[in-house]
This record gives sequence, structure tokens and C-alpha cells, in this order.
Amino acid sequence: MKRLVLASAFWLAFAGQAVAATEVHFWHAMGGQLGEIVDKFAADFNASQSDYELKAIYKGNYTETMTSAIAAFRAKEQPHIVQVFEVGTATMMAAEDKGAVYPIYKLMEDAGESFDQSEYLPAVISYYTTPDNKLLSLPFNSSTPVLWYNKTKLDELGLDVPTTWTELEAAAAKAKDAGVEAPLCFGWQSWTQIENYSAWHNVEVGTRENGFAGLDTTFTFNNDHVVNHIQRIANMGAKGLFEYGGRRGDSRAKFVNGESIFWINSSAYYGGFKKDIKNFEFSQTMLPLDNDVATAPQNSIIGGATLWVLNGHKSEEYKGVAKFFKFLSAPEQQAYWHQTTGYVPITTAAYDLSRAQGFYDSNPGTDTAIKQLSLNEPTPASKGLRFGNFVQIRDIINEEMEAVWSGRKSAKDAMDKAVERGNILLRKFETANR
Repeated sequence: MKRLVLASAFWLAFAGQAVAATEVHFWHAMGGQLGEIVDKFAADFNASQSDYELKAIYKGNYTETMTSAIAAFRAKEQPHIVQVFEVGTATMMAAEDKGAVYPIYKLMEDAGESFDQSEYLPAVISYYTTPDNKLLSLPFNSSTPVLWYNKTKLDELGLDVPTTWTELEAAAAKAKDAGVEAPLCFGWQSWTQIENYSAWHNVEVGTRENGFAGLDTTFTFNNDHVVNHIQRIANMGAKGLFEYGGRRGDSRAKFVNGESIFWINSSAYYGGFKKDIKNFEFSQTMLPLDNDVATAPQNSIIGGATLWVLNGHKSEEYKGVAKFFKFLSAPEQQAYWHQTTGYVPITTAAYDLSRAQGFYDSNPGTDTAIKQLSLNEPTPASKGLRFGNFVQIRDIINEEMEAVWSGRKSAKDAMDKAVERGNILLRKFETANR
């Protein structure tokens, strides 16, 4: 009897181990409300099946998450999935060439999961494909900058929603005269005022199709169009029409509190605004056009991040990664993500589902980002950026732009210096990844 009990205990323990879920680790940069939704996706995926357990782990902001993953890979302690923002794409592609990255198209094929790249929005996936159009990472949180505005205040002042920079400047002047403290603010200034300004007006940021066509690219954003644009904003600042509020989303509070009535930043602030803004009606519209540069807008480009898979784990674990990606790409998940946060849905089916559910009818303006991204067929100057070391280069651009806002440099001097310093890092990246 004693032997029977011991044998039964052994086989029960063995059986318990046999059915234990295989762990999949996902490092991400989504804090606050966005992190709560990521946790919900993880819990829902885990509840949908019993073979895999996804562990979603917050690792800090985008830069911190990417840096942590690189360090972990060197120490052979890497996660299966890491969220990397769009400016890290060239770095991750170089890592793929060196065997560190497991490309999505190959992952799904190896795992036996159906995967049709044509189901994803072209404006989103074009940023993350190889020259022969193979998708390297899974788009997750993709957004584009829009012009947020305080509709209540505009109505009170009798102002129309501006469609051009000339109209925006005039509206800001009237708002200032009416007592608005800082009519215009924006965030992620390189992304909104150089990268997207250029794409919106079909102006290149760098040679070689903004880096897509080769590592031997050089920056050209010290062109007259960008310089004049940055100087215009600096002049607005001198008149009290614009106020610089930080490199990321630091100036968000000014818009929420009504200190600013125009704010240029990501469409993904929708969810937070809906939760936090109680005293006025807000909305969003397309980016303003600079009539001195173009007669019509081209298209905006995305920001946000994708999910990259790192090599070095067991094949069974990667099957779990593939199943999670299928789950995350499903229309239900993507429509929920889009409607709750303001990020664009990554698939056409999720966009169609949101429209069928009446989301855009009951929430006017929430399809602005999608319209901007798909306004025209992207050109070599407007399909995105692929510059090496661009995380560090953005810091350089921030430093030089801050010198303009503080009056220490002209826009011309600052952009010339940013291009000069940035090109040095481009050459270092090219040398390291030939």
C-alpha cells in the first residue's frame, strides 16, 4: 500500500509538470493606463489556452526597455519579445543580420501559424519590412501626430479649426490676446516638427530614401523648408504664441489644464484625454499644412513601437510567441486597443470592425490618424525613416532645437549643427554594420 501511495504521488507530480504552461516573457514600455491594457491582453491570452503563460513585464520608457533588452541578450538572459520604438528599427535590423532577431515572417512559418501580411495596414508595416517586403517585427502600438484642439475654447473665441500653419499662427495670436497663456505646445519635437513635417510636405529628411535604400545615407533636414518652419515657431515663441514644454509628452498637462488650446502630438493620447479632460470638449484634426512648401499634404508617418522576437530560446517557446501574436492581431483585440487608446488598428479588419461598431460616428475625429497615414501612396520621402543610431541622434536634434527655443541659436545654425553631429553617428553605424 505504501509503495502504491508513493507511486501515485510520483505520477501525479510528473503529470503536473507535464501540463505546466510554457512561459513566454514580453518586455514592454507601456506604463499607466496603457500598461493596464497590456496586462489585460496577457491575462486574456493566458485564459484563452493552457499551453503557454505570457508574462508581460514593464521595463521603463522606450529607451530603457531597448537598452535593457540589448544588455540582457549579451548576458544570454533575453526575453522572447521586446517592444522597440520606431527609431530603433535600423538598430534591430542590424541585430537581425547578426542573428539576434527572429524575424516575424519566419517565426510564423516555423510555428505553423497562418500569417497574411496583406491583412496589415500598408502605412504601418512598410516601416518594418525588408527591401523584399518581408515583415521583421509585429506592429503593436502605432500612432501618428495630429493637431489636438480645445473645441470649447475655439467656439468661445469664434475661431475656426486651422488647416494651415498661417491659420494656426493667426488663431494662436487671437487666443493670446484673449488671455490664453500658451496657445500652442507640442511634444516629441523631432518626430512632430522635423520628421512628420517633412513627410507631410514630401520633403526628405536624409538621402537614400531616408535611409531605406542604404546605410550610406546623410541628413538633409537643414534644408530651407525645415529651417524656415523651425524659425517660424521660434518667432511665435518670442511673441508668446508658442511655449516649449519638454522632449516627450511633458507639455500634456498644459493642454489638459486649458493653458494651451493647440497641442501637436500623438493620436495615442486619446484614451488619457478622454479620462482626464472634464472641463472642455476636445478633438483632433489633421496636421497643419505649410502653404509655402506644398499645396496639399502627402501623408504622415508613424511613431510608436513594434514587437521584436529575440533568438536564443526553445522552439516550443516560440510557438507560444506565435500564438500570442495571432491573438494580439485579431480584430477584437486591435479594435479594443484602437478605441481605448487612440493608437491606430494594425489590421484592415480591426479598422472595419471599429467602423461597423459605430465608433467613428460617436467619436468624431478618432479616424484622423488613419486618414493621415493613408492619404496618399507613400513616396521615398514619406514612407518613414531608417537611420542607424537614431535614438542618440534624436537627442542631438533635441539639444539643437532647445537652443533655438531659448534664443541661443538661429534655426539655420541649429539645423546645420544637428546635421553635422548626426552624420558623424550615421558614419559610425555604417562602419559597424557594413
